[in-house]
Amino acid sequence: MWSHDHLTRILARPPDSKLPNIEVYRQKNQTKMGDIDGAHILAKALKEQGIEYMFGIVGIPVIEVAMAAQQEGIKYIGMRNEQAASYAASAIGYMTGRPAVCLVVSGPGLVHALAGMSNAMENCWPMIVIGGSCEANFEGMGGFQEYPQVEIARPYCKFSARPSRLERIPFYVEKSTYGRPGPCYIDLAGNMVLQTVNEESVRPAPLCPLPAKVYADPDNIKEAVDLLYYADKPLVIIGKGAAYSKAEDSIKDLVIGSRLPFLPTPMGKGVIPDDHELCISPARSRALQEASVDIQAEEMHNNVKSAVSLVGDVDAVVSQMNAELKRRPGQFVFNPKSAWWKSLREKVEQNQVTVQKMIENKTVPLNYYAAYQEIKNLLPKDAIIVSEGANTMDINAGSFGTMGVGLGFAVAAGAWCRDHAPEKRVISIQGDSAFGFSGMEIETICRSPPTSLMASARYEKMIEAFGGKGYFVRTAEELKHSFSTALQNKDQVSIINVAINPMSQRKPQ
Repeated sequence: MWSHDHLTRILARPPDSKLPNIEVYRQKNQTKMGDIDGAHILAKALKEQGIEYMFGIVGIPVIEVAMAAQQEGIKYIGMRNEQAASYAASAIGYMTGRPAVCLVVSGPGLVHALAGMSNAMENCWPMIVIGGSCEANFEGMGGFQEYPQVEIARPYCKFSARPSRLERIPFYVEKSTYGRPGPCYIDLAGNMVLQTVNEESVRPAPLCPLPAKVYADPDNIKEAVDLLYYADKPLVIIGKGAAYSKAEDSIKDLVIGSRLPFLPTPMGKGVIPDDHELCISPARSRALQEASVDIQAEEMHNNVKSAVSLVGDVDAVVSQMNAELKRRPGQFVFNPKSAWWKSLREKVEQNQVTVQKMIENKTVPLNYYAAYQEIKNLLPKDAIIVSEGANTMDINAGSFGTMGVGLGFAVAAGAWCRDHAPEKRVISIQGDSAFGFSGMEIETICRSPPTSLMASARYEKMIEAFGGKGYFVRTAEELKHSFSTALQNKDQVSIINVAINPMSQRKPQ
């Protein structure tokens, strides 16, 4: 069995290498004319469904899946932990509306990915987790990393299944991209990866369309607009569903056209800029406590019975409301001199004065607001911002309150920007606890190619940041000296980083 770091190097092996690369693998594993193996069936099915990115940890039995995916043009990014890989795949789903893949090995590999699956499930983000598993003929015999993976994954996703035969793989891939957005799990028995069938027996599944945009009942739209007309304290809450639906234009028409106060949730930020005059984020508590209308209620009748429930795609429903408003005589504009606006502005000004005093306090170490203000002043106008940490969640917690997502999200955002918006910057702002969950993914961000661990990584410098002693050695003599010195040092923790030949191999097994 090959180690994880050995396998990651194989994925990026140059063509003239003595070790197997993708092309060598293909030639070595050629099947008879017209046959295709499970890894390539899966990779082709993913490509047919528009999958562009795959994040994961390679190892037996899924290394061939990663290789086949790259042959199909799917971009594979090797992560340091399956948890971060699952966060990255879910972030692509949120940004694009099409799922990315999180590829994991069996047993603990899948268990690590459950964190990202549960976060995606709570947020309704599309992603596909593909897990290798124990070979079918070893089930019940204590096979290596044998685990009831389909059953374990089921509570954390909307669909969990194991193809019964190779010909069914495209069906399960297509089914994992259909319907309400959310995570899906496909379990692949180890023996199915290299098992072959005649390619003509594999029926490809057509590209699954994006979920249809659902419109609300027109009568309910009229009733909602009536309520809006007569509301004393209207408030538009912009949630992550508005961002996912790319409803910026329709929501701007509603909010700005009608001069309504709006409050963005943490993941609804950016639909309308926070610095817009109608944004009342500084008066968040008062607005939520006293508002009489919630235009963008994310869940109907969940805590308080809704006066009108508008169930449908956010962009479609808000467009319906805008059309209804335009049909009525005169353009509805909420009175800027109303008591509600006066109350909100007073609270905004009060809180801004309080916060400004904290911003101006430059005592070292900096307080939370002073630090954020310096960052805010330098942020590009059109950037992707990832913000997480205990302090952040105290003010604006996400739906699931997950920490550790930051660097996985940043890897995904960076990969997407590299391919689709190279001028856009990605900024990740994390607290120390949040960074600690996935800090090793900084190596993933820095490396090139993305499939291979960085051979020149200076791991020994990490311990020096915490008061320990680091050693970097290349020769046997340096190793002997460093190890002896570390053993004699009883008051410090040591890391010895030994640079070995990346081309070296184990003895034949």
